[in-house]
Amino acid sequence: MRLLVVEDEADLAMAVVDHLRAAGHAVDHAPTLDEAEAAARVAAHDLILLDLRLPDGDGLTLLRNLRERGSSTPVLIVTARDRIMERIAGLEAGADDYLVKPYDLNEMAARISAILRRADNVRSLERTFGKLTIRPASKSVQIDGKDVALTRKEWSLIDRLSRRPQTTFAKADLEEAVYGFDDEVDSNAIEAHVSRLRAKLGREVITTIRGFGYRMGRR
Repeated sequence: MRLLVVEDEADLAMAVVDHLRAAGHAVDHAPTLDEAEAAARVAAHDLILLDLRLPDGDGLTLLRNLRERGSSTPVLIVTARDRIMERIAGLEAGADDYLVKPYDLNEMAARISAILRRADNVRSLERTFGKLTIRPASKSVQIDGKDVALTRKEWSLIDRLSRRPQTTFAKADLEEAVYGFDDEVDSNAIEAHVSRLRAKLGREVITTIRGFGYRMGRR
């Protein structure tokens, strides 16, 4: 999953980003409203963790803009504003959940997982491709019932491809799913991940569509 953390408190932002990356997510960080708007426009995030008190404005502005543009990206508000009416305002603006500072990082991660499950019920179901079984709930892959060990980035890649098996993904789309803005990405990184996945899962699992990108399974 690729997440966007909108938080201006540097120490807190670093702790949140590190915690989410350790859980296997690709994470982008935006400390201001303007940077958050730019990040939300150029990348497809699976969830936004949104602070409200930002140096250049109110985080609710970003939330309202997203919903006005028709974006259904899940949003978890994290803020020191704890009055009932403020919570109601955030939820009515389109937030999926509301977490009050200070908060426990494990609770934050659990709420993110719950939101993602609600946002895409398909992710909780097994996906079967011949002898290959993908179990998103446990982030596990099996061939003929035997577990196959994948790295976090390999999992992110196969998860993105298998969620939409009829779609051909451009290399740039897959880089967005696997890497954050601050990650250094080698020019052949996706090719390398695909090659390793084919070695582990079988060459027929991922097809190269020349000039376009990659898709799950055979043509």
